[in-house]
Amino acid sequence: MNELLGKKVLVTGGSRGIGAAAAVALAERGADVAITYHSSADSAAKVVQEIEALGRRGFAYAVDSGDAIAVGDGVREAAEALGGLDILVNNAGVGAIAPITDLTLEDVDRVLAVNVRGVYAATQAAVPLLSDGGRLIHLGSCAAGRVTSPGMTLYAMSKSALVGLSKALARELGGRNITSNVIQPGPTDTEMNPANGPYAAPQLADLAIPRFAIPTEVAAAITYLTTPAAAYITGTELTIAGGHTA
Repeated sequence: MNELLGKKVLVTGGSRGIGAAAAVALAERGADVAITYHSSADSAAKVVQEIEALGRRGFAYAVDSGDAIAVGDGVREAAEALGGLDILVNNAGVGAIAPITDLTLEDVDRVLAVNVRGVYAATQAAVPLLSDGGRLIHLGSCAAGRVTSPGMTLYAMSKSALVGLSKALARELGGRNITSNVIQPGPTDTEMNPANGPYAAPQLADLAIPRFAIPTEVAAAITYLTTPAAAYITGTELTIAGGHTA
């Protein structure tokens, strides 16, 4: 359980849901972990406490992932506090689910600013700081591979962009043995998409395993991609979606 002993990790949007589960799971394997958060300071503090209770160093930084300059500054600040950077988990994201005719240009700007531009800015800041053999992991969505209901145009478009980014990064950074991969979660029981919420039933109907994932199941996939066993996996997508694409 110490495969990541001494590794230095940044998880964006790490105060709750999948991000929080990933931050703790990485600390359990020996990593020092920094997280960014937007508005949930109390939740971020609890995640840091969990990391530190495991005997690892934890840090939290308030960053609006839609502000590219703040994102870059947050990456550099976290790397300075950690004493370097080995792994970046681009987890922060937002959704806007509605018919295309109901979405405003402000909706488009916000979703693309967080889900695409923010990821690009974080990665751009991280690449010069990453150790050789480092890892880039981007949180996409199963909707990037298969859209099963109306109202997903903006969200699916934003998450699909991460596939192209990740593959290009795999080519660009492979010479340094830095890997780049996308995790594509399916319906996951979080505050953003609760398993008992009003939109749960149609999502369950699309799954082979008739339940939502829990954040720790997605975190396990994230953690796997950071371990030595995954050093030759790059430029690919790992779908954790209960058979959504079956």
